[in-house]
Amino acid sequence: MAEAKAQIFELNNGTMKACISNYGCTITSLFVPDKNGKLADVVLGFDSVEPYLKGAAPYFGCIVGRVANRIKEGKFTLDGVNYSLPINNGPNSLHGGLKGFDKVLWEVVDYKKGENPSITFKYHCRDGEEGYPGDVSVTATYTLTASTSMRLDMEAIPENKPTPINLAQHTYWNLAGHNSGNILDHSAQIWAMHITPVDQNTIPTGEIMPVKGTAFDFSAEKKIGSSISEVPGLGYDHNYVLDCGDEKLGLKHAAKLKDPSSARVLNLWTNAPGMQFYTGNYVSGVVGKGGAVYGKHAGVCMETQGFPNAINQPNFPSVVVKPGEKYQHSMLFEFSAE
Repeated sequence: MAEAKAQIFELNNGTMKACISNYGCTITSLFVPDKNGKLADVVLGFDSVEPYLKGAAPYFGCIVGRVANRIKEGKFTLDGVNYSLPINNGPNSLHGGLKGFDKVLWEVVDYKKGENPSITFKYHCRDGEEGYPGDVSVTATYTLTASTSMRLDMEAIPENKPTPINLAQHTYWNLAGHNSGNILDHSAQIWAMHITPVDQNTIPTGEIMPVKGTAFDFSAEKKIGSSISEVPGLGYDHNYVLDCGDEKLGLKHAAKLKDPSSARVLNLWTNAPGMQFYTGNYVSGVVGKGGAVYGKHAGVCMETQGFPNAINQPNFPSVVVKPGEKYQHSMLFEFSAE
């Protein structure tokens, strides 16, 4: 069998087009129409696989795991065993460690063209990989489910030991086009009445804090830039508790993102309990597609997920999955123009 290599696959239904790599299950481009039917690529990324392989992307477009987000001091205890993970984010372990799911080659196990094109990737994660317990078999399927909708279904099955599993899709969105500057004029609505506030190392304190009357309140649509200066640090990088969205297809409404210039809208639905809302605070001078330079706030991430550091917070929804159980996380991205 030929050695698998990093490449980019296309899903195209005639209205929208997604380009996705088997390296990190990464969405490298996503072309969606505006109010006049004009296509633009609305995700930050690179023209070829090489910059991703060289580590130039601050998690652009990839699936992160085995555990997304931060684990305090890279430590946890499970069934009486202490685990230590690589430290790669201040004092914490972030997004699965030094070589998480975003930095490995996934196997393409299914690839369909046609009206509802889809691609399925598979990865087998070994016991002890990046410090985590147990073998885990992971699949991720991207499908263009309608003319301007894309769905992602992620599944993970622990084979021999209980283990924390928390996958997240880490695309940076800019609905005006990836090369159009910052997202501070985008408006956002998030179906969450609470966030999990964080300490100085961006680790949740364990508190569940109401957003009402704070800069974190996106319960009604508002401009991302309108109160960002009131947020401690460089901008939003917080987990929202998805507690008030309406449901469809077994998924709840997590967020709505809108760009005023193109009238493009993204509605996001998920079955995950939380969503990291991150305004690209640490993006700085990254040269991306077509030579576009991405700076601070060039994109916004809406990463549906289990809560950060949940493995160490007994009052957070558990992210531990046992053999015989299945982790299942779905996201639906619905684009429109209004």
